[in-house]
Amino acid sequence: MDSSRPETGGTPGSADKSPTDSQIPFVPAQRQPSTVESDTSSTATTAGGAPPQEERVWKAGRLEPMPIRPLPKAPPSIHILGPTVFLVALGVGMGESYMWPRLVLVFGPEIRWLFLVGVSLQAVVMLEMSRYAMATGESIFYGAARVFKPLMWFFFLTAILVYIWPGHLSAGASAFERVTGIPWQMTAVAGMLLVGVVFTLAKVIYNLLESVLSICIGLLVVGTSVVAAMVGNLSDLTSTISGMFAFGYFPPEAMTAAWFPIIVGSVAFAGPSGMQQMWYTLHLRDKGAGMGAHIPQIRGLRHSGEQETMPSRGFMFDTSDPAEMAKWKGWRRWVTFDAMVLFWGITMLVTISFTVLAQASARFDPNVADLIRAGDRDASLDAMASSFSAAGSPVLGTVFFCFIALIGLNATLGLFDSFSRGQADMTYNFVPGAKKIGVSKLYAMFLWGLIVFGILVLLFGPADGPAAILDVLAFLSAFAMGAYCVVLLLVNNLTLPKPIRPGIVSNAVIAFAALFYLGALFYSLFAFGVVVD
Repeated sequence: MDSSRPETGGTPGSADKSPTDSQIPFVPAQRQPSTVESDTSSTATTAGGAPPQEERVWKAGRLEPMPIRPLPKAPPSIHILGPTVFLVALGVGMGESYMWPRLVLVFGPEIRWLFLVGVSLQAVVMLEMSRYAMATGESIFYGAARVFKPLMWFFFLTAILVYIWPGHLSAGASAFERVTGIPWQMTAVAGMLLVGVVFTLAKVIYNLLESVLSICIGLLVVGTSVVAAMVGNLSDLTSTISGMFAFGYFPPEAMTAAWFPIIVGSVAFAGPSGMQQMWYTLHLRDKGAGMGAHIPQIRGLRHSGEQETMPSRGFMFDTSDPAEMAKWKGWRRWVTFDAMVLFWGITMLVTISFTVLAQASARFDPNVADLIRAGDRDASLDAMASSFSAAGSPVLGTVFFCFIALIGLNATLGLFDSFSRGQADMTYNFVPGAKKIGVSKLYAMFLWGLIVFGILVLLFGPADGPAAILDVLAFLSAFAMGAYCVVLLLVNNLTLPKPIRPGIVSNAVIAFAALFYLGALFYSLFAFGVVVD
C-alpha cells in the first residue's frame, strides 16, 4: 500500500510561505468569465524590478479567493486501500454486523434490498464529497462556510453533541469481556489511552492510521468470509444475494412503531452515518488527493514543531486548460474506483458474510426471531456466536466476539481521528487566534478532550450518553445526513467552476438522498413519535 502523496513540484504548504509563490509554472488559458479574477494583493516582484505579476484566483463565496495552482497528476485508478479505509472502518460497524442481521432474522433476506439502496446512495455521496475536496484542497466544512457560515457551525456543534459518547468502543469492549472476562470499562479506558498515545507520537497521523486500519479491515473481511463459508451453505448465500433485488418488499410489520424507526436507522446507517462522509474530505486532503497535495499533513503532537504552515484557504486549478482537465478526469477515475470497488464492494462483502451467519444462526436457534421481537437486543449476536461454535468448535464462538471487538476498535480509531480532525479544521480556519496555536496542537487538544470526557463517562456515567438525550442525539446524527446532502448540492453547484460541477444525474441522486433521509426521519418522528433506533 502506498500512502505517499502526489508530487506537486514543491513542499506541501510551501505555497503560502514564499513571496514568489505566484511564480509556480502555469500557462494561463482563456480567462473564465466573471469567475477567475486577477489578484494584485498577493503578487511578486521580479529580480529586475519589473512590475508585480498578477496572480489569477478563483472567487467562491465571500471568503478568501483560491489561487490558481497546477493540479498534480493522478495515480493509477486501480489501487489498494487509501482514504476509503476510513469510511469502511466507520461504516462496517454495528449496522452491518448487528442491525441488518437482526432485520434479516425478523423479516427474511428480502429486506436487504433496502441495504442495497442505502449503501449505493452512500457511494454516490462519497463521490460528490470528493469532488469539492479534490478540486480545492478544502474540507466540505470550509465549502459550507463559503456558502453560509452558520451551516458550518451547525456541523461543528452536531459533532460535539453526537460523537463525544464512547458507544462504539463500549460495544467492542463488551464483546472482548465475553471472551476474556476482563471488565469492559477497564478495556475501554485502556483502549482510549492507547489511541491517544499512538496518535500523539505519530509523525504523520494519516499515514499511521491508514496502515493500521487497512490491516484491521483485511482481517475482518477475510475472517468473516472464511467463517461464513464454514457455517453457512449455498442456500444461505443465494437467498442473501437474491434478497438484495427484492425491490418493494415491505411487510406490514415493518410499518409499526416498533420496527419502522429501526428500519429507517438501518438504511440511513448502511455504510458510514452521521458526519463521517464529511470527515472523509479531510482524509482525502491528507492523502494528497487532487489539490489536497498543496496542503500540509497533520502531525502528531510530538512532531507538531515540524508542522508546515497551513494555508488559510485552498487552491483551484485552471479548468479551461485541457491538460489540467485531463488530469482531473484521472482523479475522478481514481476516486470512482475507491467508491464503487473498495467502499461499496468491501462493505457489501462484509454484510453478506454477516447475513449468511444470521441465517445459519436461525437454523441452530429457531427461537431467535421471537427473542428479538420480544426486545432481546443481544439475541442476534448470541445466536450468531452459537452458530460459529456449532460449525466446529466453541473456539469459533470466541472468534465471533473477537470480530465484534475488532469492529469496535476500527470505529473508535476512525471516529477519534475524524472528530479531532474536523473540529481542528473548523477551529483553525474560523476561530480568531486559533492559527497561533497551530492545526496539529488543535487536533491534539480535541483528541485528548474527547478521551478525557470518554473516560469520565465510562467510569461515572452511561457509556452511550444520558438516556434523556439519546433520542436527540440519534435525531441529530440522522438529520446531519440529510443536511449534508443539501449542503453538498449548494457547495458543488455554487462554488466550483462550471466545467467540474456535478451533472444532472449526480445532483438528482443527492437530492433524492436528502429527501429520503429527512423525509423518513420526520415521518418516523411525527407518525410514531420515535426517531431512528
